[in-house]
Amino acid sequence: MNASPDTPIDQPTRWPSVAVVIPFYNGADFIERSVKSVFEQTVSAAEVIVVNDGSRPEERAALDALALRYPFRIVDKENGGQGSARNAGVAASTSDYLCFLDQDDFYLPNHIETLVSAIPAGDRLFGFVYADVYEAHADGKTIRTGVVKEHSTHPKRDIFELLREDMFVLPSAALVSREAFEAVGGFDPQFMGYEDDDLFLRIFRQGYSNHFVDRAVTVWCIHTESTSFSIRMVRSRFRYFKKLLAMFPDEPRRNRFYLRDYLVPRFGQVFVDEAIQAIKLRHEHQEEMRARFTEYVGIVLSNPYVSRRVKLKMRVIAFLLEHDSPALVRLIAAVTRLPGLRSLRRLAR
Repeated sequence: MNASPDTPIDQPTRWPSVAVVIPFYNGADFIERSVKSVFEQTVSAAEVIVVNDGSRPEERAALDALALRYPFRIVDKENGGQGSARNAGVAASTSDYLCFLDQDDFYLPNHIETLVSAIPAGDRLFGFVYADVYEAHADGKTIRTGVVKEHSTHPKRDIFELLREDMFVLPSAALVSREAFEAVGGFDPQFMGYEDDDLFLRIFRQGYSNHFVDRAVTVWCIHTESTSFSIRMVRSRFRYFKKLLAMFPDEPRRNRFYLRDYLVPRFGQVFVDEAIQAIKLRHEHQEEMRARFTEYVGIVLSNPYVSRRVKLKMRVIAFLLEHDSPALVRLIAAVTRLPGLRSLRRLAR
């Protein structure tokens, strides 16, 4: 790992130090927009670090050219995904607070000022503050506002809601205490998707506070090359499910059944849909998807607290996926009408 020479950035003395970390992977088409938005902030970052996560040489050269126009540091590392790239950027920084920005997103001008201003005075266990985003196309044109508020509840108040649904705390719209980040070990590099939920859940469990600002500070750009549309996201989701399963074993004496009440409702239908879609489209990863779903079914069937109805549904779905027969799908769906089999009928069409 190596870094380009430091270049100081002007910063008002009344503001705490903030480092902005931007993972970069073959993103020359978007990185200038992201970097420019950081240097147009109403409150300057103390450090701006772009982490080159194993990009092609020509992409790295584009980053060098951009660094001649904007005073950011470049940290080089082998490809390991956004989580490990963010960790590398944090390790290369010294600021008290951390902001992250994906290469295809960009900040609104008051991003840093808004988030820093929301840090409660005297909060010795401050963990993170986050805000809303605008959703946009890849070209930055707005699709909708108030995205985060439409999903989940904010701020986060109990572990059960963090298990029940995706958190919708976007790293590109958050400011994290370095103390909290380092206390939990940063991003888990095994994830290339769900690394954000995993980080913020662990910070929450460690006893740090979180706060929500009801305004947009970032433009979140969606395009077909985003991680959300890749097989890496599918794999990472299942890894996260298994990590949560290990972190939260059932507690019968306290009447808490995490797999049954939180993880199956949250992830189960997604796993079904992914497996069906892969098989229906004869996707190159269909056998991997089938094996993953078989593993998921085994986990559900082995749990004594999952209902017989859910287990029966899992057995039926697993049987249909194994035999891959549209006619059989139509027959079973028509006869049983089990809840949740609607997705199976798509396979028969």
